[in-house]
Amino acid sequence: MWHERVATNSAANMKQSFRAARTVIRSGVACAILIVVLAAAPVSAQQARHGLSLFGALKYPPTFRNFDYVNPAAPKGGTLRIGATGTFDSLNPFILKGTAASLSGMIYDTLMARAADEPSAEYGLIAKSVSHPPDFSSATFVLRDEARWHDGQPITPEDVIFSLKALKDAHPRYAYYYANIREVKKTGRNEVTFYFNTKGNRELPLITGELVVLPKHYWEGVNDKGEKRKFSAGTLEPPLGSGPYRIGTVRAGKSLTLERVENYWAKDLPINAGRNNFDRLKVEYFRDATIELEAFKADVVDVRSENSAKNWATAYDFPAARRGDVILEVIATKNVAAMQAFVFNTRRAKFSDRRVRQAFNLAFDFEWANKNLFYGQYKRLRSYFDNSELAATGLPQGKELEILSEVRADVPAEVFTKVYENPVNGDAGKLRRNLRKARKLLNAAGWRIVKGALSDAKSGERMSVEFLLVSPAFERIVLPFKKNLERLGIEVSVRTVDVSQYRNRLDNFDYDIIVGGWGQSLSPGNEQRNYWGSATAGRKGSRNYAGIKNKAIDHLIDRIIFAKDRAELVAATRALDRVLIWNAYVIPNWYTKGERIARWNRFSMPAKRPDYGTGFFDTWWFDPAKAKSVKNGRS
Repeated sequence: MWHERVATNSAANMKQSFRAARTVIRSGVACAILIVVLAAAPVSAQQARHGLSLFGALKYPPTFRNFDYVNPAAPKGGTLRIGATGTFDSLNPFILKGTAASLSGMIYDTLMARAADEPSAEYGLIAKSVSHPPDFSSATFVLRDEARWHDGQPITPEDVIFSLKALKDAHPRYAYYYANIREVKKTGRNEVTFYFNTKGNRELPLITGELVVLPKHYWEGVNDKGEKRKFSAGTLEPPLGSGPYRIGTVRAGKSLTLERVENYWAKDLPINAGRNNFDRLKVEYFRDATIELEAFKADVVDVRSENSAKNWATAYDFPAARRGDVILEVIATKNVAAMQAFVFNTRRAKFSDRRVRQAFNLAFDFEWANKNLFYGQYKRLRSYFDNSELAATGLPQGKELEILSEVRADVPAEVFTKVYENPVNGDAGKLRRNLRKARKLLNAAGWRIVKGALSDAKSGERMSVEFLLVSPAFERIVLPFKKNLERLGIEVSVRTVDVSQYRNRLDNFDYDIIVGGWGQSLSPGNEQRNYWGSATAGRKGSRNYAGIKNKAIDHLIDRIIFAKDRAELVAATRALDRVLIWNAYVIPNWYTKGERIARWNRFSMPAKRPDYGTGFFDTWWFDPAKAKSVKNGRS
């Protein structure tokens, strides 16, 4: 659901937002890569290591026993029930077709796995070691001999080669994300090498390390009916995996249960110590977020990530919460605040002029919404990298100014002369003044009031816009905005559709304005091309929701990707941030500095939490003693 903060459904959003160390694939979209900065000195040619870090030095040595944020003695057992909204019609989360079940990607392992307390690092999972030359033109992974699929067959270089091709063929996002891999070959008995079409891109070995490995023999085989399987098609047949969980009970569109694999091949690896502690993970689907909330209060769901400020302030005053059987907690992390925004589809001519987009922002009264709808819980976003050193502040100086000067002719003049600030409303007087400014901008862009309607001075076409939503909960935010826009003569409609329709329209760029979002790591890289690059503006299924085609932005993305050190990376990111925000592709929304989590008090967790996640269900465990004391809870 899209609530006050970005989410497509509660279970998947929970996993993504909580940033557990394990990579989980959802709805065909690779989770954002959480990797940071650039090594002061590159690893020597082809030196095999147990992990990768763009800092150069790894926090955990080859002999480490567990991550610092886990309890290696955590008991196994119990069931964790999670809520989701909408429905699903597929157990294949990697393809464009259909709506995948939440958590269905957890049955697979990746070549490497991230550490949630070290944003620059990956450690070997399927791969026991990795190496690359100083120019980062390739990456070689040596697979573990003990790596196995759930059917007992070994994971092979052939599986890795098959996986890359299958993913690139199945979804345009993967095709673009892995576009820099020109070739992959088996280079040893249990070794595979990826060759890149560029040099100096230090992120590529880590991107490759997050590749989800799929079973070639399964997908090239036949199902129980003797029909040949097709990876690009949706399926409700539980696929073969290799990870800590396998798919158990499936009730199509209603629920999914994952079962812990007792003989999981990697359960004793240091990276898995103290993790994957639940015997079962059950995802229950509900029609909408309101019903899901009531299911939580009725003890049908165990834990909930709350996206609504109103709910957090008012909806949890019920007996179980008052007596302590339900725990409410805001867990802060060091993650970059995701940019959530009203996103303009600039592929449509009416939004092609920056002045029009700026006028819309002037009409949005965040201050009123924060006071009356959000209970004062939010701060307004003013950056695509807010709450981090990557956010542009003040006027550009030093290296950032040098980088921006390379694109001076192709960016708004304000980039160099003004500090970006969102319009401030909050009372009738301020709103009137901002609406007057908006009218002037619209007039300058060629729009005139004709018989009370804002119309194109040349064509006579009326300005009409549709807000496409996937959650009724967001309507209460858009409707006051609608009234302000109507005062400018703009015809506004609000349409809320189901998840499947929304996904289809999003993938095909069939919308005027949506509520969109982009999570960011502390080290932006190749994913920025998918977010803002010209080549993805027309690519079906890309995350370039705004349809940005801007050569200055393309140049700045390359400056980020090929930055030679951390200082240059930060400067280039700030430059990109500044150009994005001054181009007004979006109307920034809001953020909080923590995850609002409500849970029934039947779980325990390590005393130390990771810096870049809450540790939720990756490191938590079922606590029978607590569960026994919970009134009206399950035994």
